[in-house]
Amino acid sequence: MLPQEDWLNKLARSYATGVPLRIKLGLDPTAPDIHIGHTVVLNKMRQLQDLGHTVIFLIGDFTSMIGDPSGRNTTRPPLTREQIEANAETYRAQAYKVLDPAKTELRYNSEWSDALGARGMIQLASRYTVARMLERNDFHDRFKGGVPISVHEFLYPLMQGYDSVALNSDLELGGTDQKFNLLMGRHLQAEYGQEPQCILTMPLLEGLDGVEKMSKSKGNYIGITEEPNTMFAKLLSISDSLMWRYFDLLSFRSPAEVARLKAEVEGGRNPKDAKVLLAKEITARFHTAQAADAAEADFNNRAKGGIPDDIPEVSLSGAPLGIGALLKQAGLVPSTSEGLRMVDQGGVKIDGATVSDKALKVGAGTMVVQVGKRKFARVTLA
Repeated sequence: MLPQEDWLNKLARSYATGVPLRIKLGLDPTAPDIHIGHTVVLNKMRQLQDLGHTVIFLIGDFTSMIGDPSGRNTTRPPLTREQIEANAETYRAQAYKVLDPAKTELRYNSEWSDALGARGMIQLASRYTVARMLERNDFHDRFKGGVPISVHEFLYPLMQGYDSVALNSDLELGGTDQKFNLLMGRHLQAEYGQEPQCILTMPLLEGLDGVEKMSKSKGNYIGITEEPNTMFAKLLSISDSLMWRYFDLLSFRSPAEVARLKAEVEGGRNPKDAKVLLAKEITARFHTAQAADAAEADFNNRAKGGIPDDIPEVSLSGAPLGIGALLKQAGLVPSTSEGLRMVDQGGVKIDGATVSDKALKVGAGTMVVQVGKRKFARVTLA
């Protein structure tokens, strides 16, 4: 929390006057799904909301068109307006899986950013220097390394900071990679004669690989709307060491309870027992306890080589059909070439038997087709 003294003063004033503080979180809808990494900060927002403060969930439909350069060594490719609008709709619905919709102020930053116009944008840009902008780590590194920086990227932190002015924010939350942008809000609020907001940065959650931060673009994420079986299995796939990081940032268990669990594992308890508890807690949070139990049973069944009960039914024509084409048309792989690659790797089974021949032509009939550990389909081929 920065600055802590300012925050304590704001809290004291809010308590004395009964006026709730305005708490802001902005997310750019650059992908159609919110993942569990986003919920680290959303959960903190919900806690502040339950304490009676005004929570503002800001969808960055305008800033998405610029693209947040935070932590990037290349210019982010722009999104179309249609992509942004579609993603924004899913963000709103998914955020309400954590926040109380009846107590959430939902805003879009195009409300005031579009109205700025060219004149307003020039006036806003005059309130910060290029030298200060280049103090930012990612810009500094790209400049020193001769990596191009587009002028519009300098506008991003300015526009995010201006959001705090438009919303008269008391506190803005974000990941640790957002610190520069959050401090920009404080600077611009002072420039516009407002009391500067405080900032609260939350740790970034590593993805399933345990290396990069969780990101849909890196394919290492768990979406909060994923099917229970998929969510549970992905959580079971994380490493034993990463599991404790997930407990710290995602679990609602008390620190004392997590510490006891960790001590039990260090004392000889199977780490998988703890991982199952975590996977069931997270799966139940976004689905139901019954769905989490069923996901555990499904995972155990697959581990024994069993076939899930709820696999999709697919009807295809064109028998005999090449194995690559069959896998693609059944929706088990994105392309025929990917299907043949999976055959090469021994990752394809038909009725439990591994397929090793890429030239296989599959005849008419009904069969269970499996790709990898998690993808199944009951295919009827005519």
